Amino acid sequence: MNKTALLVLFIIFFSCYALISFANGETNTQDEWNPVSAGPVTTWTAPLCGKDKFVIQPFFFYNRTRGAFDTDGHYDSLSEGDRKYQFQEQLFMQYGITDRLEIDGQVVYQENYVKQGGLKAHSEGFGDSYLFLRYCAIEEKYWFPHLTGLFQLKIPTGKYQHSDPDKLGADLMGATSGGGSYDHGYGILLTKKLKPFLLHADAIYSFPQEVKVDDIKTTYSGYLNYDFGIEHILSGGFNLTLEFNGFLQGDKKEDGVMAPASDIGYFTAAPGIGWSNEKIQTLMVYQRILTGTNTDANDSIVFTFVYTF
Repeated sequence: MNKTALLVLFIIFFSCYALISFANGETNTQDEWNPVSAGPVTTWTAPLCGKDKFVIQPFFFYNRTRGAFDTDGHYDSLSEGDRKYQFQEQLFMQYGITDRLEIDGQVVYQENYVKQGGLKAHSEGFGDSYLFLRYCAIEEKYWFPHLTGLFQLKIPTGKYQHSDPDKLGADLMGATSGGGSYDHGYGILLTKKLKPFLLHADAIYSFPQEVKVDDIKTTYSGYLNYDFGIEHILSGGFNLTLEFNGFLQGDKKEDGVMAPASDIGYFTAAPGIGWSNEKIQTLMVYQRILTGTNTDANDSIVFTFVYTF
């Protein structure tokens, strides 16, 4: 799916629900309806945490690789007896500078396990870190959604080169989309209330910088993250979530030469269930990569909670 198609889908998605909301005369009740929840796992929510508020949100991932998608998008399962899995802990933090401006940060620690043939490997360490700046441009009013702009900076704190052959790749912790690169990205986040649903969508485009990987000058292509999420708010503090997450990146260059068939892409679906009150919000999610190119096919169980100081 190209960027134009994504943008059209993005606009249609929110336009349709906004028009439905307006046609049903729900705009006044939407303004008064402010449910609390942890939000989806990957899809951003547009509302900010508020001035002088500090929010922490840990994430706990168990990722299991069942196979891989090749350069043509064909799926091949792992060989019998092989295993590849990961435990990952993320800590996401928010601080409200004003009611419309917020600074966020995220750190990642992971443990990787690989069994291949008769060999086993285990490694652990920090992954890449992120800094974010978010500005609320428009708060939700009548048919128009909540709109927030985002700037993000990826800091390459995860190991991305000089892998130990005995580790079977388990010691590489950095992102494959731009290992070793300081990536700057720009995005737009949208949220719309349509009682009893909360709708979220985002699109973020990032620009990697040239970096040396194993002594090879490497230039990664820019990449697009796009996400769509819906929450169904139930009684008793419970809610159901469903989100779809996508990633697209073109071929990279090595020493100025395009590396063919090095593009990466994937599409993920993730249903979940949560429980929330005013102080703490929780969520449990199952993620599955449905399709992809040059990427592992993962299944993941995710637990997260939000606590506000």
